[in-house]
Amino acid sequence: MKDITDTELINICRDMIKESSISGTEKQVVAVVERWMKTLGFDEVNIDKYGSIIGKIKGTGNGPAVVLDGHVDTVGIGDSSLWTHDPFGAEIVDGKIFGRGTSDMKGALAAMIYAASRFTEDRLPGDLYVTGTVHEEMFEGVSLDHILESIPVDYVIIGEASSLNLKIGQRGRAEICVKTHGKSCHSSNPQFGKNAVYLMLKALSEISTLELPSDKHLGSGIMELTDIISKPYPGASVVPYECTVTFDRRLIEGETAEQVIAEVRGSITSLTDDEVEVYISAGKAECHTGQEITANRFFPAWYFPEDSDFVKKVYEGLQEAGIPAKLQTYSFCTNGSASAGLRGIPTLGFGPSVENQVHVSDEYIEITQLIQASKGYCAIISSLMR
Repeated sequence: MKDITDTELINICRDMIKESSISGTEKQVVAVVERWMKTLGFDEVNIDKYGSIIGKIKGTGNGPAVVLDGHVDTVGIGDSSLWTHDPFGAEIVDGKIFGRGTSDMKGALAAMIYAASRFTEDRLPGDLYVTGTVHEEMFEGVSLDHILESIPVDYVIIGEASSLNLKIGQRGRAEICVKTHGKSCHSSNPQFGKNAVYLMLKALSEISTLELPSDKHLGSGIMELTDIISKPYPGASVVPYECTVTFDRRLIEGETAEQVIAEVRGSITSLTDDEVEVYISAGKAECHTGQEITANRFFPAWYFPEDSDFVKKVYEGLQEAGIPAKLQTYSFCTNGSASAGLRGIPTLGFGPSVENQVHVSDEYIEITQLIQASKGYCAIISSLMR
């Protein structure tokens, strides 16, 4: 196995952190990843139409294909006054690298690139891919799903923060919109109209009685109202003709878009079909390549039993490598919604750092975690290729 210094791993991570890469603006960080992959001996490095980067290390042809996936986009920095470290400075202080994306999840991707490059000389039996996917913060799994359309893959490893534990499932996510339709009129004569907000109050009261499913592995479903908008806005002396609310619906395994829509609509008994509609929200955004990415915001849950052969194989490999990983599930949504939730590809999550470092000011990753993660990815690759 090729010998690489920990200094290289730290430099990969720091170089990525120094490039801002809010969703849709990942061009420069993709260039950094491309340069490192080529420098470290990847056989093929390609950028797809959405701007995701795919690095490949060719195998001998008689083993499984493995994808290590980390997204390259981040959320914004928010209020810059809340940062005591430059969010793009990649400063090292007290054994930690600070900056936006250190934990979510440029650190993990750096560790994946570093680990994969150790197999460029002693060839593995199967092909090994490292993907740096775009727009995950907006569309979990959509850009990875596009990659998986053209790569025959046997296993996927998601690098979201797991405190070096092994994640065998996750809840899914849906954005459910409820829209009420009224009739506008002057608010001095409300009897001539129908107030869409009052209709929404009825709908919300009934939706609140909805019993959500639960799962012994993934926990309970969640349905949390996240915004409410009426039209016209501002409504100066006008009765609103429309009102829309959005719910963040966290899903358990097996739930479908049609099912969750039907459950919400079925709970609203006081309004007619002319007065209310329920649907999954759709989104679109421009990629750094100029290509438009679109998706309905429904990202399914997934779970693989602890006694699955590939789970046991990876778990044992991590233990042998001196990483005492525990079997757990993610509480949030990841690109695994595409690989496992949609495509049924055996998928696991493993990454450095902790969940509470995600999307925060003064985000950081501990260097010891970064190094251990890369060792863990080496162990995972070896275990799955066995």
